[in-house]
Amino acid sequence: MSGRSSHYFSRDPQVSSRRRQVELSLPDCDLRLTTDAGVFSAERVDAGTRLLLQEGPLPTPEMRTLCDVGCGYGPIALTLAHRAPTAAVWAVDVNERAVGLCEENAAANSLDNIRPVVVDADGSPVAGAPDNMGDLPAVRFDGIWSNPPIRIGKPALHALLTTWLDRLSPDGHAWLVVQRHLGADSLADWLQQQGWATERLMSRAGYRLLEVAPR
Repeated sequence: MSGRSSHYFSRDPQVSSRRRQVELSLPDCDLRLTTDAGVFSAERVDAGTRLLLQEGPLPTPEMRTLCDVGCGYGPIALTLAHRAPTAAVWAVDVNERAVGLCEENAAANSLDNIRPVVVDADGSPVAGAPDNMGDLPAVRFDGIWSNPPIRIGKPALHALLTTWLDRLSPDGHAWLVVQRHLGADSLADWLQQQGWATERLMSRAGYRLLEVAPR
């Protein structure tokens, strides 16, 4: 997941910058987001992310530590920060350009409870990378919301999910949105086999919304 290429899951995407603005309108918030080439779904907020934010559970007042795994330019993290203004929202991604955009978008939308962090595939912060790390290496998460990067391949995806799902607090849960034709059902089976109780909350427009409990 590191290296220099044009993939959105690269550390440093080697494509020329093409910044643009996209809108995310939800019943409880409206966000204006800057995107760029070399990040996931740069032209619009993708349908899976919208499904997760519209149909997934809201953070509860008891949740103090939230995480968006594979944050991209920040639509999930910013929505969580708006919905849970007293919680700390970590926004993690391997893509330096994406994390920079997430931080920029948080500031532009006056959300100061987001902590953007460039991470390696194993979840450790990248040495010397600009971030707002805080105590990320030690934190346990009360909630994880993610549109995970399925296209990195099964071995890398399984390693990524293992890293972050094992950082759920004992009462925490994760909510993942995955395209059905990209292996949502096989991923749910794998999660169950690894000891994470996994429930399909809904299926719509070719996506599955999965809820995952700690193992």
